[in-house]
Parts: sequence; structure tokens; C-alpha cells
Amino acid sequence: QVQLVESGGGLVQPGGSLRLSCAASGRTFSTYVMGWFRQAPGKEREFVAAFSWSGGSTYYADSVKGRFTISRDNAKHTVDLQMNSLKPEDTAVYYCAARTTATSLVRSTTIYNYWGQGTQVTVSS
Repeated sequence: QVQLVESGGGLVQPGGSLRLSCAASGRTFSTYVMGWFRQAPGKEREFVAAFSWSGGSTYYADSVKGRFTISRDNAKHTVDLQMNSLKPEDTAVYYCAARTTATSLVRSTTIYNYWGQGTQVTVSS
């Protein structure tokens, strides 16, 4: 069983920055596929960013590329999402997700078997 706890959400003005963090349990965290997703009101949950199973590659949605950076600390069992140049359309509940076995389909919500509770990010003036 893997538990994921997100933190770092809040209210920020357009153009501002936030850093989300996800703390994960589990002995083999370094092998997990880790991803960030978001869900805005009335919309489906969508991919934001992820690490590959090997941890050697990162993937981003086109809408956040160049503004968001995903990072992980295997010693601390954390994966962070640094969000810069935030826009109102980034407003959503952000979720951390984990998969404990190898896959290349890191952009799909269906491959992740563990999810955090989510943290609200609101970008507004």
C-alpha cells in the first residue's frame, strides 16, 4: 500500500509561482512511476507532468511545458512540481499519482494505482 500526501496549494496571482510537494510511503519509491495531474471544475482529470519508471525521463503536457518543472528526491520520498508563470487556466485541484510497476504510458490516468487527496491551486487577481 502506498500513501500519497500533497501540500503547497493556495491562491496566487497570475504570473506568480507555487511549489507543490507530494510525500509518498513505500520502500521502493525510487522505482515508482510518479505523476502530477489536475482537474478543473466541470472538466476531466488531465495529465500535467510525470517521471518515467526509471526516473530518467520527464514528461510534460504541452500547456505547462517551459513553465512547470517536476522533480523528485528518492531519499526523502518526495516528488515536487514547481509552477511558474501561472495563468488563470492553471486553476484546478492538483493530484499526485503513483504506479508501482513499470509502464511507458505515464500520461494516462488509468495506469496509476495510487492517488493523493489533491491540493487546490487557484490563480486569480
